[in-house]
Amino acid sequence: MIDGEVAVVRKSPQEKKRLSYAKDRRNTYGENDKSSRRNIPLSKRLAHRADRHHADQALRAVLGRADEASADHAEQVARDRRPAWFRKHPDAPLGEVVADRLRERVQAGMDQQERAEARLARVRRHYRRTTP
Repeated sequence: MIDGEVAVVRKSPQEKKRLSYAKDRRNTYGENDKSSRRNIPLSKRLAHRADRHHADQALRAVLGRADEASADHAEQVARDRRPAWFRKHPDAPLGEVVADRLRERVQAGMDQQERAEARLARVRRHYRRTTP
């Protein structure tokens, strides 16, 4: 702080690139990233819906009955089922995605090995596996 004001620490272009390779993420699941905006919430909704459906089915089985044993059994069935859940596949850091694409180009014969190694060295120099 200088005279009560916060001093702005400016980043060099090299530092910005290193942070970009470490922090920026890319969808490597194989799905269009725009469709993920719709499909991830949809998958969560469907999992919750399946849970509600199963509980409803267990409770409907005792609808109208007055005995406590069947009511306890239905409640136990509704609680015993492991809930459905959805887990998103995490996106990969940009540095890993760029390195993988460079390797794929060499394997496909689109790039020369020496050239790709030089580019990979530059990516590794900017992208360190340490958490920023």
